[in-house]
Amino acid sequence: MRIEKDVSVSTATASSEPSSTPSTRGSRLASIAVASALFMEFLDSTALSTALPTLSVAFGTDPVHLKLALTSYILALAVLAPASGWIADRFGPRRVFMTAMVVFLAGSVLCGFSQTLVQLVLARTLQGLGGALMVPVGRLIVVNSAPREKLVSAMSWFTMPALVGPLLGPPLAGFILGVADWPWIFFINVPVGLLGMWAVARFVPPLKQPDPGPFDTKGFAIAVVAITALMGAAETVGIGLVPWPVQAAITLVAVGALVAYVRHALRTPRPVLNLRLFQVDTFRASMMGGALVRIGLGATPFLLPLLFQVALGWGPLEAGLVTIGTGLGAFACKPVAPALIRRVGFRQTLIASNLLTAALTAVPAFFGVTTPIPFIIGTLVFSGFMRSLQFTATNTMAYADLPKESVSNASTIAVVTQQMALSVGISFGGLMLHVARGGGDVRLTPDRFLLPFLAIGLVSSLAGPLFRRLRPDAGEHIGGRAAARG
Repeated sequence: MRIEKDVSVSTATASSEPSSTPSTRGSRLASIAVASALFMEFLDSTALSTALPTLSVAFGTDPVHLKLALTSYILALAVLAPASGWIADRFGPRRVFMTAMVVFLAGSVLCGFSQTLVQLVLARTLQGLGGALMVPVGRLIVVNSAPREKLVSAMSWFTMPALVGPLLGPPLAGFILGVADWPWIFFINVPVGLLGMWAVARFVPPLKQPDPGPFDTKGFAIAVVAITALMGAAETVGIGLVPWPVQAAITLVAVGALVAYVRHALRTPRPVLNLRLFQVDTFRASMMGGALVRIGLGATPFLLPLLFQVALGWGPLEAGLVTIGTGLGAFACKPVAPALIRRVGFRQTLIASNLLTAALTAVPAFFGVTTPIPFIIGTLVFSGFMRSLQFTATNTMAYADLPKESVSNASTIAVVTQQMALSVGISFGGLMLHVARGGGDVRLTPDRFLLPFLAIGLVSSLAGPLFRRLRPDAGEHIGGRAAARG
């Protein structure tokens, strides 16, 4: 289903406009340059996940409570992200992207100088404000720079350098913790970010965006309340951080604000988050199905370091070298994904990859002291491969049937949805681990991780029915399959 009357410009009109996209080589260079932002973000988050047990000692707190250092970043990103599309259209994607990288680097430096968990959470929040503009605007640049028939390839190039972050994050964190102290996990972002800013200035061309019109201040305020309350409710549910009446009040505020925003968005010509885009079946399946899978993706980097380092007693470097398998698998998938999607189509790719991704997400539930290391590494490599295939397909298919004028808003919705799903994943994984411990401070042993991993695997599998509802030829004109058959 395509948007026709309820978006300002129809798909047919958008597709008939003359293309101003650069050459394939120029588009590829722009994608790789912009991907430096994702590289920093994933390097930072995966390194931090590996260092959680070390930080729990440094700050004298329970390692489960350190999920605040992860969710504070995601909360800040999700709260500001609704405004990113309008800001990019108003001030220009490249200028906004460069400014966002400066903010992210400033937050990284402050993280390294943090002396308490509260200071770390505040600095991570500043990082999230930079990421709120950096990530969606980066995706906007890539989508608007690439020809439609080359979009799968462009998104693969865009995400491939970012996969080096998870690849290097765990062993780099282990190495840093072995020879230096944890602040250097954040300081390493500075040279990476400066190099990325040079690449963006060199290879990313200025992009002329349509006039975004007046900013939807009312909608943004309602969306901020809804997102904050929803993530706050997810963060505090069932673990005793706040009294149950407060928990109930937060939940009621979240539901009320969500309902209020839906009513506002459907009555406003240019809402800050255009919910009418969910009328498009490919966009809807990408957002909703991808969110379910990302719950598992969000929980895994939180649970695995605790399983390896606390329950199994491994060192940070050893755990990091094993966790690198996920990044290796994801990296290996990127050159293969475009051809595979072109051959079997988006629908079949998503159905098959979701089934395998869900199963592989649950497998660490059975890791123990006697589990062979090669089996653990092989599981993580295969899991990384399938997740990468799934997210390449979902991220690209989201834009299959959207007019070019809707890309900014679609990218904004994508980032908000994805980051909220990741945050819910971390909170859900923490809740399941809390339940597995009996609600107390029982020592973390391998058997305590059975429930958390099985639960996130089950949630990930719920995306399968959504993908099965897609039409057989969904997205084939951007995957190159239609051209290949023609």
